[in-house]
This record gives sequence, structure tokens and C-alpha cells, in this order.
Amino acid sequence: MTKLIFLLSIIFSSLFATSSIVVQLDIKGAIGPASSAYLKNGFDMAIRKKAQIVLVKLDTPGGLSSSMREMIQEITNTKIPVVMYVYPEGARAASAGTYLMYASNVAAMAQGTNIGAATPINLLPTRSTANKPSTHEAKAINDAAAYIQSLAELRDRNASWAIDAVRNAKSISAKKALRLGVIDLIANNTQELLQKLDGRIVQVSDKNIVLNTKNALIISYQVDWKTKLLYIITNPNIIYILLLIALYGIFFELMNPGGVLPGVIGAICGIIVLYSLNLLPFNYAGLLLIMLGVGFMIAEIFVSGFGVLGIGGVVAFIFGSVLLFDANTLGNSISIPLIIAFALVSISFFIIIARMFIRSRSAKVVSGVEDLIGSIGQVIDVHETNYRVMCQGEIWNAISQEKLTVGESIKVVGLNGLTLDIKPNKE
Repeated sequence: MTKLIFLLSIIFSSLFATSSIVVQLDIKGAIGPASSAYLKNGFDMAIRKKAQIVLVKLDTPGGLSSSMREMIQEITNTKIPVVMYVYPEGARAASAGTYLMYASNVAAMAQGTNIGAATPINLLPTRSTANKPSTHEAKAINDAAAYIQSLAELRDRNASWAIDAVRNAKSISAKKALRLGVIDLIANNTQELLQKLDGRIVQVSDKNIVLNTKNALIISYQVDWKTKLLYIITNPNIIYILLLIALYGIFFELMNPGGVLPGVIGAICGIIVLYSLNLLPFNYAGLLLIMLGVGFMIAEIFVSGFGVLGIGGVVAFIFGSVLLFDANTLGNSISIPLIIAFALVSISFFIIIARMFIRSRSAKVVSGVEDLIGSIGQVIDVHETNYRVMCQGEIWNAISQEKLTVGESIKVVGLNGLTLDIKPNKE
């Protein structure tokens, strides 16, 4: 009986020890629509599981301001404490990541990580004079500075450094961030972090919550298939590839009407690209240059431009590819090796098409009227002055100025409608 009571006490104590739940999210890479959707779905799961905290492991170079603000609204309005943790070593919370850190209830970093460089970047170029930002840039910087200051005041963190990170793109290490009051603690791994969080008092919606995380059960929230798809189609490299597939697919369909497959693939890719570009900011000049470049390379096939159109098309294609997305705005951009690879493939592709086109022009005619004239046939039927002859495997009506007999070899010298003009073949 004593042993049974002892075993039951162990079981109940273990259940009690793991009664608190931590929902863990992993946000890695550029902040965008997919990141915002992932965070929202993770919060929904945390509410269903009645989690003690939401732990977000963060490693980002920055990203879209619109998606960042959506995520901050989710963080500041949730009823569950949110812990932002820059992890692992070598990770960063740059640009948009800095704002997310300031918005969290608890901001933590691992050794060897950094935070900062939160100056907003505009995708479209603006004029500035005497090294001073333009009016548009000044408005964006002032708005960002006021926004991060409000977050610092909300979470009682260092507001002056936050403003400096926005105005002067300052970036600091984890140790300095802790010393300046930018973050709350440093932990080298998740278990150490949970131990340091245990017993900490966090204010959420004007309520003080004592965290019980020492023996918490960690539930990792995995990305669902819809969010995975959103991550894929909002990747600048994927958008770029789909854009070129759309252009080439439609081109093939126009060159070979009835091919169906190239047109279908091109249309589907084109629609996906339009949807993706609707979610992400892009440079219209870059998109137009890509389309103009492809157009010039196509025109080189049909117009004798002595290579000028082709070279101009390649140059426009490369410049458009570089300008299409800005890494400072999105957190990442189109890979340069990918641009070079597609440029070389495009050049090779249009050289091959041009050669085929030239060969088709210079090739000898193998069908039609021109091929009939001079061909040899045989008389198979005679009716007064009209004849029926076998020529090129077909039976034709024919006329002749000379008298012919059945079985005689003939040569076609002309064509009147569907009637051949023939004469005896004396060769």
C-alpha cells in the first residue's frame, strides 16, 4: 500500500511539474506576410492550449514594415505573455526584428547575437540634398522613431537607444543590449531561458502574471501547408523564376498556337506572380525592364537588328532583375547567381531560336506549288485532251500541249488552279 501511494505521488508530482505549457514559434528569415500569418496561427494555438507563454525564437535581417506592424499588433493585444528570443548564436534581430523585440513582454538574446539597424528603407529612390534625407524619407524616419519610442515606453525599455537605432542605424551585441536596458536577459539555450523566466512577473493587459516555466512542457508550433505555400510564393527568388516561366510559357504558346501546355503553365505562373507582387513591394521599373528585355530578345529573332536588340535585351533583363526587389526593404532579394544563370539561359535560348528561324528561311521548299513544278509523274488515264496523272503520291487532273499515252512519264511545268500543266519527260 505504501509503495502504491509513493508511485501515485510521483505520477501526480510529474503531472504537476509539467502543468505549464510553452508554445514555441520559430521565425527565421525575412519578415513578410507569411511570418505574420504564422505568428497569428501560433497565438491561436497557444490560446487553445492555454499556454503559459509564447516563446518566439527570432533570427531575421528585417522585412516589410506592414507585416511587422501586423505582428506587433498581435503581440501587444494578446492575453498571453510573449517572449522574443534571438537564437541561436550568430542570429540577429535587425530592422523589423528590433521592433518585435521592443514589443515583446520579455526580450532575450543568446550570446553572439545582435540587435539594431532599424532605419526604415524606401523601395523607390527619392531625392536628397546635402546628405540630408528627403521630405518623404524624413517622414518615414520620424514615424518609425515615434513608433519604436512608444513600444519602449510600453515595455519600459531604453527609448533613447531605440530612437538612435532608427535614426542612425545603430546595432549592438547581446551583452551591450542587456547593459543598456534594451533587452531583459541573456540565455544560451532554451532550458536556461525558461529557468531564468521562472518566477518572473510580467504585466499583460494591466494584470501581473507570475511565470511558471521551470518545468514547462514545450510544444513547437509547425507551419501549416497554407503558410508554407505563402512562404514559398513570397520568396523573391521564387517569384522571379515564376515570372520568367510565365513570360516564356506565353511566348511559346504564341509561337506555336495549339501547344496548350506552355500556355497553361505560363498562365498559372503569371497569376501566382500577380498575387505575390500584390503582397510584396516591388520596383515597377525593374518589372518593365525585364519584360522589355525579353521583348527585345524576341524581336531580335524576327527583325534584322544586327545584334543590337539582343544585346539591349540582355542588358535590360539583367538591370530589371537587379532592381525588381530591394534587399533592404524585404530582408532579401533575388540571388545574383540566379540572375546570371537565367541571363545566360535566355541568351542561349534565343540564339538557338534565331538559328532555327534562319535555317527555316533558307531551307529548300518540300511542299506546295513550288515543289510540284519540275516534279516527275506518270499518266494513269487519258480522256481526249485531258489527263489524270500520279504525281508525288497523289492523283491530279492535267493538260498537255503534246499527246501522251497511259504509263508515259511526264514532267510538271506549271499549275493552273488544281490542274497541272505537263509535258513528256524526256530525261
